[in-house]
Amino acid sequence: MPASFPETAISTERLLLRPLEEGDAPELVAMMADDLVLSWTDVPQPFTREHALRWVHEQAPAHRAQGRGITFAVNEHLTQRLVGLVELRNTDWRLLSTEAGHVTAPWARGEGYAVESLLGVAQWLFEDRGFHRLELRTAAGNTAAQQVAQKIGCISEGVLRSAWIVRTGEVGSAGEESRSDLIVWSLLPEDLEPVPVDRLPFAELHHH
Repeated sequence: MPASFPETAISTERLLLRPLEEGDAPELVAMMADDLVLSWTDVPQPFTREHALRWVHEQAPAHRAQGRGITFAVNEHLTQRLVGLVELRNTDWRLLSTEAGHVTAPWARGEGYAVESLLGVAQWLFEDRGFHRLELRTAAGNTAAQQVAQKIGCISEGVLRSAWIVRTGEVGSAGEESRSDLIVWSLLPEDLEPVPVDRLPFAELHHH
């Protein structure tokens, strides 16, 4: 039996990271029908309800059970809306190292949700699961993903030349494909900043 992550949920200030559910299918389809998702990911295009249901019922559970990683749906506590996904993949159980990929829904961009969800996953990996390394890989042109990596405290380690394919064109069409370099980022437990004292839930102590 391979080592694997437990089926779990992670709660952050604004978000709940949980396993995919069948009810997520419509929002998954809408999320994947976006130009940025088309460009920077390798999800099938067009991404259909059948793709979504196969992912929920077969691919994500197998991904976890076989020890390759784990897939989290990212829900906003306030609205219960699906705002993104975080997937851990290429997990090495001897090195206790894994790679994170993330997608933010077009309706949830600019809110800092990718940073918050990845920090939640990183803290869980390092503190709860005893991991030592989290890796991100961002296409050379994907400045938004690079900013996310920097904001969570990642160190840029180098470039994998011609290691990815970027798609342009209309969603649902074959589009044009071009090769891209990937920037490798890593986060180690010591890179995570301790929470500043004024952010801790001691606000009531300040009332004299």
